[in-house]
Amino acid sequence: MARAELDKQPTDVRRMFDAVARRYDLTNDVLSLGQDRRWRHEVIEAVDAGWGDLVLDLAAGTGTSSQPFADRGATVVPCDFSLGMLRVGKKARPALPFTAGDGTRLPFADDTFDAVTISFGLRNIVDPLAGLREMRRVTKPGGRLVVCEFSHPTHAGFRTVYLEYLMKALPAIARTVSSAPDAYVYLAESIRAWPDQRGLADLVAEAGWQRPEWRDLSAGIVALHRASK
Repeated sequence: MARAELDKQPTDVRRMFDAVARRYDLTNDVLSLGQDRRWRHEVIEAVDAGWGDLVLDLAAGTGTSSQPFADRGATVVPCDFSLGMLRVGKKARPALPFTAGDGTRLPFADDTFDAVTISFGLRNIVDPLAGLREMRRVTKPGGRLVVCEFSHPTHAGFRTVYLEYLMKALPAIARTVSSAPDAYVYLAESIRAWPDQRGLADLVAEAGWQRPEWRDLSAGIVALHRASK
């Protein structure tokens, strides 16, 4: 498998996620020390979807992030561009309507969804601004956006320790649990190069979303951005 560089060639990134799909959820749980469960819960609360709501879960992977929406009575469409992820997800959660789609060219009509959410996937879209604009296109007027993404720890000392973990410990741990550990070198590099909280909020606003705001999770390792159409 060719490791995707920071220019994020779509074919390379797709192959990377196809390769990690089999043990993706387990690897994420180990590498985040279980924090990914809390982050997913915070996304569910922020979207606040209920009966009758139609939710697009973009970069849904195997559907781990999608199932809780269905459990709350919403109709959720898990969408991902990795067919490997979709196959694993459909086998585990056959009731969910998994859909293949590119984040910059979503296969949905204008003004379709009450809410659109993407967790840890915006970094992997070849053009994040185009992706945010496309998410806005398929969202109903007054609908909401929730982006959960890795960010910049707010304490300088902790940020130094965190970057050391990213670049050294994370790839080493991935070698013991992942089906494609080289992908996690890309993960570490993409997190380090990603904008901080304010930078992402500015990108959300540039894409046309209204009133972008964010809340730090886990001391800023992750930030939860929200906005409306």
